[in-house]
Amino acid sequence: MAKKDRTDRQAVIDSIRNKQKSADKRRGFAIVGVCVTIALLIVAAAAYQPIKDWYDLRTFDSQSLDEIGAAADDCREITTKKATGEQQHVEPGTPIAYEDAPPAFGEHYNVWDTIDRKLYKTTDRPDVGELVHNPEHGYTILWYDKTVADNDAMMDDLRGIASKFDDNANYRNKFKAVPWTSEDGEAFPGKQHVAMTHWSVNGEGATPAEKQVGVFQYCSAPSGEAPGGVHGEVPLHRLPRARRDLIRDRLT
Repeated sequence: MAKKDRTDRQAVIDSIRNKQKSADKRRGFAIVGVCVTIALLIVAAAAYQPIKDWYDLRTFDSQSLDEIGAAADDCREITTKKATGEQQHVEPGTPIAYEDAPPAFGEHYNVWDTIDRKLYKTTDRPDVGELVHNPEHGYTILWYDKTVADNDAMMDDLRGIASKFDDNANYRNKFKAVPWTSEDGEAFPGKQHVAMTHWSVNGEGATPAEKQVGVFQYCSAPSGEAPGGVHGEVPLHRLPRARRDLIRDRLT
């Protein structure tokens, strides 16, 4: 009788163990399933925006630059201001106070952004001090504020505009669209949400010290006509003279 009791108890113990193993296995499968699902969601989330951007850009393939976004009439007149700061370089991270929002010229970092990237978001944009160096090398910078950043249609227009400057071998495609935040400086004047800036010698044969100017244009929304207009004010020979040879020899 005692042997039978031991056998029965062992059977109960084995049954409990088997049930526990089955439960552990199911729990393990459930954990793996959840992890796989989370991983797939992460991959899908990472892939969604690039795929959406690519799909949205297809709508701009048949449009010329000046057909994208707001009309030039939605922009203020182009203005200029005497420029200073050529070759006034400081180390990255050095605090710099700029008078204009946004700046088109002035003291800047001793590094500048490469030509490859045309459009930035707040999370990955270079510092303002680095970006101000780019116009010294012939770039037009389109700055956009939070109103544009929060508007999907306007951001689509920005992506479309930026896509038209993808030929990096062409000096006229020295263009960048970057966010301007409250941490960078004051809001754009007159409730405008976009600003284009450029740095110009302002005349063939002029010495840098005499006639360099910052070029500004403010718009209520991204405009494909406006960057062309700003570029039209500053042909290649009007870049800061000390930089022309470097620009021709080294596209950066």
